[in-house]
Amino acid sequence: MRQVKKIVGLLTATALIAVMAGCGSSNGSTSGSSPAPGSPGATQKLKKISIFQSKVEIAGPLEALAKKYTSETGNEVEVWGSAGDAYLTQLQAKLTANQGPTIFSTSPGPTAEKLKSYFYDLSNEPYTKFVAPNMALKVDGKVVGIPYGVEGFGLVYNKDLVDPKNVTDLASFTSTMEKLKADGKNPLSLSQEAFFLIGHILNTPFALQQDPQAFIDKLNKGEVKMATTKEFQELAKFLDVIKANSKNPMEVKYDTQMGDFATGKTAMVHQGNWSYGMLKDYKSMDPKLGMMAFPLMGNKKIAVGVASDWVINSKASPDEIKAASAFLNWLFTSDSGKNAIVKEFKFIPAMTNMEANELDPLSKVVFEATKSGQTIPWTHPLFPANIVVNDLAPAAQEYFLKKDMTGQQLLEKLDAAWAKAAK
Repeated sequence: MRQVKKIVGLLTATALIAVMAGCGSSNGSTSGSSPAPGSPGATQKLKKISIFQSKVEIAGPLEALAKKYTSETGNEVEVWGSAGDAYLTQLQAKLTANQGPTIFSTSPGPTAEKLKSYFYDLSNEPYTKFVAPNMALKVDGKVVGIPYGVEGFGLVYNKDLVDPKNVTDLASFTSTMEKLKADGKNPLSLSQEAFFLIGHILNTPFALQQDPQAFIDKLNKGEVKMATTKEFQELAKFLDVIKANSKNPMEVKYDTQMGDFATGKTAMVHQGNWSYGMLKDYKSMDPKLGMMAFPLMGNKKIAVGVASDWVINSKASPDEIKAASAFLNWLFTSDSGKNAIVKEFKFIPAMTNMEANELDPLSKVVFEATKSGQTIPWTHPLFPANIVVNDLAPAAQEYFLKKDMTGQQLLEKLDAAWAKAAK
């Protein structure tokens, strides 16, 4: 018995010495016990980083979140002002001059392909395991971008003014538009910003192709034309109806568009769930808000996709890359970060470790459509880079400014603009 007690005593003393040694180690913690940089409880001082992103809607909330991150971790984040339609041009200039941000946003498709040399490989970062299936941005099989979230767009409508059962095809769309106009309402509003004018509404005829990517490849090579493809020909007829019955979008800016919708002057807007950010102060609108498919060719599905991904600038210093990854880890795993994504940014999560129980009315529609598969893809990310802003928008502007220009003539202009941009 004495021998057993002696052995136990030695073991206890050894364990105590080991614990004390661990407590007194030079780095202040035992191996493997400290939290990862950027995780809740992390206190490691990291390099200051910068963030540049394209979504105007989250500019304010992102700045507030950066301050929250600093207060929780002691690490600094500088948010550069978002640039809207000029974002890509400004980003490329900064990256080329080696003055790029540590973290920036990119859209999938040709834009990502153009910028891929600046993407840091995130495949082994801990937060990537939470990205929903098929949602991560990948290049050569490597995860390089984490999605903001999914987004969707279609016809956002006022339930007091529009019944979706009466907007199912070209004929019913036309009669609804004419009735609303006769009632003194602006039936459907587009706005002058490039994507809100033509980029998003042009998605539907592309998405309804049997193989959108193959169609776009043929269009790039001049083997097909929008002007001779039936889905686009019907879009031209829809646009002619919009032009004849609605306020000229060249006289409408995004904030005016949404203000008129919120106050009941406009019955429908071609917009996405992000537009709720302009409606949240009009709480009486919540029960009236709906989103339905743009009914081209009888389409019944809204368009859902990933608009932007967060990426880390591979040209940044190793310390900056480490700090940037720590911020993304905090963003996607901490309660503060997850709360901001859902409640402040109003994003529909593309991460499996997040809940979405408090979505706004428009985001709920997108979330339900995503879960049920009642969606068509986003195809505009597959377009030649910056074509919507530089080439397609000017053609659409001409169409809406010239009273006698038809939708079919617009298609011909779009074909010419596309051929030039695809060279």
